[in-house]
Amino acid sequence: MQLSDVPDLAHTRPRAVHWLATATAMAAVVALAGLLQPGAATASQSGSGSPKAADPGRAPLPAPDPSGVDFPLECGGVGTTVTKKSSGDLDGDGNPETVAVVRCAAGSGTPPNGVYVLTRAGGEGERARIVATLVDPEDKLTVGPDFAVRDGEILATLFGYSGPTVPSCCPDEEQRVSWRWQNGAFVRGERPVARSV
Repeated sequence: MQLSDVPDLAHTRPRAVHWLATATAMAAVVALAGLLQPGAATASQSGSGSPKAADPGRAPLPAPDPSGVDFPLECGGVGTTVTKKSSGDLDGDGNPETVAVVRCAAGSGTPPNGVYVLTRAGGEGERARIVATLVDPEDKLTVGPDFAVRDGEILATLFGYSGPTVPSCCPDEEQRVSWRWQNGAFVRGERPVARSV
């Protein structure tokens, strides 16, 4: 057996004081982590219940601007165009969301629309982000001129095609729809179609 030239190390035999120091250090780390938790977020698709109401002493944030948002449309390099936008408090948190109707920036024809709900990720300087897609461009629908947000409800008339032989200039189907925030999601409803006399 070879003997060491170094005297016995104190840590080779743990004593109660070592365990007490380790437990104290771990408790301090856990307590510090508990104090540094982020606040609860609102206006997202996940989560339970309704978002918290806004603080009455705080002014609402301005509506998100859709101009800097990267919309999920495949436009082949021609870019996107926001054709309509409307804002209002859709989820009851006291801050407005923006609903944007977006299409590819085609020079002619009737490109399909996408309808997206935008909110702010945080404070006033934060960029807008997409929290819901109400109409997917793959559905090949266009949004009519009566698009609006009123009293927490999104209203739109959607025009579509009954088949592939219908010319893209002349949609032959009409749906009057609405969306309302209920139980953490946008729920679509049908509105009666206006009939002319």
